[in-house]
Amino acid sequence: MATTAGRRRDPEVDRKVTGAAIALYGECGWAGFSIEAVARASGAGKASIYLRWPSREALLLDALTSRIAPITEVDTGNVRDDLLGLARQMLDLYLGDAGRAALRMGLEAEGIPAVDGPWQALRASQSSAARALVRRAIDRGELPPETPVTMLLDLLCGGAMMHVMATPAGLRERLAADPGEFANRLVGFLLAAVNR
Repeated sequence: MATTAGRRRDPEVDRKVTGAAIALYGECGWAGFSIEAVARASGAGKASIYLRWPSREALLLDALTSRIAPITEVDTGNVRDDLLGLARQMLDLYLGDAGRAALRMGLEAEGIPAVDGPWQALRASQSSAARALVRRAIDRGELPPETPVTMLLDLLCGGAMMHVMATPAGLRERLAADPGEFANRLVGFLLAAVNR
């Protein structure tokens, strides 16, 4: 990220611009994402944006890293609580302001070379943390040794994502107010299936 020597950056401008960038990317994707469009949406001057970010790739990458909370490792010592924690993080991600941008990035990252590497590194670290969660549960005897780790995580993470995507816009606010109810049902269903 570029900064100008001797000039202090206004964090409020950064916040407005990255917020507008995430919203615009989520709505229009890479094809509709430009510095000009972000300037219009944020109310910031184009020159002010270029002083901070030398390209639209740099702006999008900074907006993603500042606005999308990484999925953190959960280790409560109990598989149900660990999976609930992971499910809640996934629901919070896709229900949050950056949810649409995260969904689009999953589809478009490979076509944005300057963004793809850091995005894939973030996804790999999140995947490692989630896989470690399931392996710990297997080691503790809470899950059968033959538990298909990847499938379990695909069903959990994909289930959370698809539920948010399939929830009508008018009901998303209610889901966001209590994502724990769906997380409990999802985790209960998965554990019952794995432990048959």
